[in-house]
Amino acid sequence: MPVPKYDAFFNPVLEAMKRLGGSASITELDDEVIKGLRLTDDEVAQPHDEQRSEVQYRLAWARTYLKLAGYIDNSERGVWVLTEQGKQSGKVDPSAISRAVKQRSRIGKSKESVDEVASGEGSEQLTSLEAEAVLEASWRDQLLEQLLKLSPQAFERLCQRLLRESGFVEVRVTGKTGDGGIDGIGKVRLGGLLGFPILFQCKRYQGTVGASIIRDFRGAMIGRADRGLVITTGTFSRDAKLEATRDGAPPIDLVNGEELLEKIKELRLRIAIRMIEEVSVVTEFFERILG
Repeated sequence: MPVPKYDAFFNPVLEAMKRLGGSASITELDDEVIKGLRLTDDEVAQPHDEQRSEVQYRLAWARTYLKLAGYIDNSERGVWVLTEQGKQSGKVDPSAISRAVKQRSRIGKSKESVDEVASGEGSEQLTSLEAEAVLEASWRDQLLEQLLKLSPQAFERLCQRLLRESGFVEVRVTGKTGDGGIDGIGKVRLGGLLGFPILFQCKRYQGTVGASIIRDFRGAMIGRADRGLVITTGTFSRDAKLEATRDGAPPIDLVNGEELLEKIKELRLRIAIRMIEEVSVVTEFFERILG
């Protein structure tokens, strides 16, 4: 079966957000939509590029449209939330949302439309807001390209820095071969008093990390740590996610490519962010003076 167009995901995204309590990470939201629509493994695995599946790609554009239409928003930490408009909405009309977004602030230069990017159909001018969304996608592509150029050792050092910036202490890259995929170890502090070790693996990977990699990593963890972390520039298969949280086995946290890019942006690791000042006049202030 073909993957649904991006606009067919509008209502499933809103419904998934509500089931998740009004907020969710990208991974949580994507998984909930996939579960709600009962997409098959073949549909979920259909690739768009080396980093994302076609489902993930079209869900990303669905989130963009819903954000531009005012139904959802996202924080710098990559958490998506329902706006008041989103909380109060029932079923939305996908075509009406698409028209409303495209009618806002059209720019003069003709480019590929979001429709064409997301589904291979149509060609018309982008709105300025859609152009901003394209720029958002652009920095992600540039950053991913740089990550994939790194040597395995350099990527391990980047992950080491990322963990330190995120609050880990005593982070060491082992650099050993034949160690079951363990690239390093760090310690998490709780309340400044308790600490426990976490083993991590860094996969500078083009494609999907499968369950066998998670199983091998867990096997190498036994007797050394009770929790693990796998960081990749790619994605994790559904079986890998299930294996990571299998009952009775030490849990393994997963950070996929999208989450890695967001974390690097959040921590400002050589990412320059230009803030645009928005000025508005509070007319009520002047009305009270005149009154």
